[in-house]
Amino acid sequence: MSASKPKTASFVISTKQKIEELEKLNAEAMLGGGHDKIDKQHKKGKLTARERIDLFLDPGSFQEIGKFVVHRGRDFGIDKQKILGDGVVTGYGTVDGRLVYVFSQDFTVFGGSLSETFAEKIVKIMDMAVKNGAPCIGLNDSGGARIQEGVVSLGGYADIFYRNVRSSGVIPQISAIMGPCAGGAVYSPAMTDFIFMVENTSYMFVTGPNVVKTVTQEEVTAEELGGASAHSTKSGVTHFTSKNEAACILDIKKLLSYIPSNCEEEPPMLDYEISGEEIRNELDKILPDNPNQPYDMKDVIRGIVDKDSFFEVHEKYADNIVVGFSRIAGRSVGIVANQPMSMAGVLDNDCSTKAARFVRFCDAFNVPLLVLVDVPGFLPGTDQEWNGIIMNGAKLLYAFSEATVPRVTVITRKAYGGAYDVMNSKHIGADMNFAWPTAEIAVMGAQGASEIIFKREIASAEDPYAKHQEKIDEYTEKFANPYKAAERGFIDEVILPHNTRAKLIRAFNMLENKVDNNPRRKHGNIPL
Repeated sequence: MSASKPKTASFVISTKQKIEELEKLNAEAMLGGGHDKIDKQHKKGKLTARERIDLFLDPGSFQEIGKFVVHRGRDFGIDKQKILGDGVVTGYGTVDGRLVYVFSQDFTVFGGSLSETFAEKIVKIMDMAVKNGAPCIGLNDSGGARIQEGVVSLGGYADIFYRNVRSSGVIPQISAIMGPCAGGAVYSPAMTDFIFMVENTSYMFVTGPNVVKTVTQEEVTAEELGGASAHSTKSGVTHFTSKNEAACILDIKKLLSYIPSNCEEEPPMLDYEISGEEIRNELDKILPDNPNQPYDMKDVIRGIVDKDSFFEVHEKYADNIVVGFSRIAGRSVGIVANQPMSMAGVLDNDCSTKAARFVRFCDAFNVPLLVLVDVPGFLPGTDQEWNGIIMNGAKLLYAFSEATVPRVTVITRKAYGGAYDVMNSKHIGADMNFAWPTAEIAVMGAQGASEIIFKREIASAEDPYAKHQEKIDEYTEKFANPYKAAERGFIDEVILPHNTRAKLIRAFNMLENKVDNNPRRKHGNIPL
């Protein structure tokens, strides 16, 4: 009789133990780089990656993706340091009930440096955002590429850049810079639609202060080189600055309230009951009698739009033109307006590119455009010419001409020369063009025009100064008004200022089903 086989020991894990293991891993992932690094983050006045998401999304709506992902690096001892999540928190949730995708870089994990798997997590939600037609928001706080991984981290950046381009004009992409963003990392935010920066705790630059000093001998701090102030006033890289991270996140949520989730949808429309009395008498008192005296175009905007609805974009950059989102009778509109308070509202290099970028965003995402015009022309000078005013002015002209969304123009005062054409004139496809009785639509101002037209007559007069004044008055009476343009049909109606809001409500209601398509092509070639 053969001996019986010995019993083998079995290792059985109970369901309770498996649940406990999952709970342990979840708790570990939630800590990121650990309590010490979280404390350091807080001491810098910064929130953690998860705290930012919790503040941004509707309570309880966040669904994380890739919580247990770890890096694949093997060199320089990094294989002995593996942290769940690998430095970026990714997933989806809702903002005011609307689906959004979000990634939040975690500076407590390897300084927020980007690895191969870090990039894969971001790419995954970017792809999901496009497939499901929802905005993608990036909360950036990173030391750059993870040096220990070499080229695969650089490849990860390129994978993200490629998605930025593929997503452009399909879904809104928004970047918040909440810490360092340097080197190759800056190009992803640069290709998104809007950039937010937090004052004193965030910065962006291609090369840092140390490299700048080595190459150019310039002594500069990170804040001076690429802080929120520098990029909001000098370079125009950032569209919004906020005093702290909480304010930044609230501003992002406000921006989302004006725009649709994707290029196939319309912007959110708020309930509004039109009273039939949309008269704004204060508009009659804004323009000064002297046509050369400035006034604040933002007073005109506030007199036209729904109360407290104007949300300015690029407020601190190129302030001779004003752009931003607002609502008229609950409808989201994008506003482009010359600002007489700054450089008389003249068009220059910076304001042309600023406005062109905004117009193209609005057109990509079905946001109707309202253009308020008081423009004396393009800024002359060698600085402007040598820095490309021809090309930059053409960008704005191209953007308006390409736009197929409803477009309405109101000329409040000056509309001179080529700038009249560029600022959404009837000739480049505007749908409705209104003018106030104070509008002056001409090739140039009366003084300059009379000097050219009546040069000989003025020179031969007994009193050239008196004759010049006489000819200025003659030219003003004949051309410095909206009626010649109205006779030609270039102005659809000359309206009283206090009726502007009512006219705009009716115009945008009439245009809400507008269908217009550009010629079939791969893409145009905007003058870059």
